[in-house]
Amino acid sequence: MPHVINIGNDEQRLVKRLQRGEKSAAREFYARYADRLAGICSRYITNEEDLKDVFQNALVNIFSHIGDFKYRGEGSLQAWAAKVVVNESLMFLQKKKRYEEFPSDYEVPDVNDEDLFSRNDISPDVIQQMLSRLPERCRTVLNLYVFEGKSHQEISHLLGIKKDSSASQLHNARKRLTEMIRKYKKDNHSRR
Repeated sequence: MPHVINIGNDEQRLVKRLQRGEKSAAREFYARYADRLAGICSRYITNEEDLKDVFQNALVNIFSHIGDFKYRGEGSLQAWAAKVVVNESLMFLQKKKRYEEFPSDYEVPDVNDEDLFSRNDISPDVIQQMLSRLPERCRTVLNLYVFEGKSHQEISHLLGIKKDSSASQLHNARKRLTEMIRKYKKDNHSRR
């Protein structure tokens, strides 16, 4: 009978090894999670040099605070590490002070998030490129709202902006992304 690996137990063992400071565990953590975590970081930070710095700082924080981590079941290590990456990205962006507010009466039509992100005919890499072309403030709010599940109240607190500004920036991001998707589909449809 073939040997079946229990990933949950494997992850729990990895946590214990990381907490003991085993270098091989750090390498294993990096091999398992670096691509996913770097992808999360790249949703917020588009400049390549800044991305490397922020991601490196996030890894340092992960390894420095692994002793505080409490294993809560399969996937909890990756979820915790992702939160560290998001927080590090937000701290970097706040230090840059690039958040400009839209007037609260800024009008943008609603677009359904499911329509935006369920594009089977557009690869995830193309969507990622589109996201990276959004203005930083819009991209950050969109990421927090759509991918991290934060409310406008939580976003306003995290970014130090007004709740209405968070909503306006989200609407602006949706509108811009929808326009990019339509253009991409039109351009690719005409090439067929």
